[in-house]
Amino acid sequence: MTAWKIAGVQMDCRLGENRQNLARIRERLRTAAGQGARLIGFPECILSGYGFESKEEAMPHAEPLPGPSTDVLARDCRELGVWAIVGLLERDAAGNLFNACALLGPGGECDSYRKIHLPYLGADRFTTPGDRPFAVHDLGGLRIGINICYDGGFPESARVLALLGADLVVLPTNWPPGALTTVKYLIPARALENHIYYLAVNRVGEERGFRFIGQSRALDYTGEPLATSGDGEEILYAEIDPLQAREKRIVHISGKYEIDRVGDRRPEMYGPICATMKK
Repeated sequence: MTAWKIAGVQMDCRLGENRQNLARIRERLRTAAGQGARLIGFPECILSGYGFESKEEAMPHAEPLPGPSTDVLARDCRELGVWAIVGLLERDAAGNLFNACALLGPGGECDSYRKIHLPYLGADRFTTPGDRPFAVHDLGGLRIGINICYDGGFPESARVLALLGADLVVLPTNWPPGALTTVKYLIPARALENHIYYLAVNRVGEERGFRFIGQSRALDYTGEPLATSGDGEEILYAEIDPLQAREKRIVHISGKYEIDRVGDRRPEMYGPICATMKK
């Protein structure tokens, strides 16, 4: 069996209340696992909240990775036999603060991703830019990559993951009003141009004057929606087949109309992509 059932948990959280947020995350993890989901994604910073006003305010609610909350969730994943991606604020031994996601698995795995592209918004105003390269994780038949929110606005983010072999990109996010064009146009483009599945998981609710719009999406490798949500708390589910994402060459008419948006690239022509833009 190559198909995977995935889930996106669209939910609210309370700023700085990690313990209560963790309890709600665990509850929904069990619900999604009970519906047969094998990979369950949660929103950006869902453990801690996002709208902190300073690094000093945020740091008490940041955790190391692995840490107390991820240890609990890793045990749940082991018990339930599932993978989970959970957004949080991470602190390291050097005193850096990162906007991060934990990837937790049924074998006790605890990997992480640190957000690379930072907008001037919320906690990202004073977090440290991610310092690790993009990576793809093999979950045992499904290869995934992780971006966080603003990363999705940079085509290089998903492209690198596709080139590393990702079948699916998971995007935990905190989309506020004004992001509807991202929902409608940008994430479908990321799926289509890389011939990959895409799961964008947003939060809902309000936090210090910001409202979060929901509108989570699971998309197939053509950019078409497999599952969509509204603006309330809910869990969306989708079935994906990793093997379909790996067949990059699209044959409309054999020998006459064939395209491969990955294989037909011309990297030797793309030098300016990696150059600093002249002002």
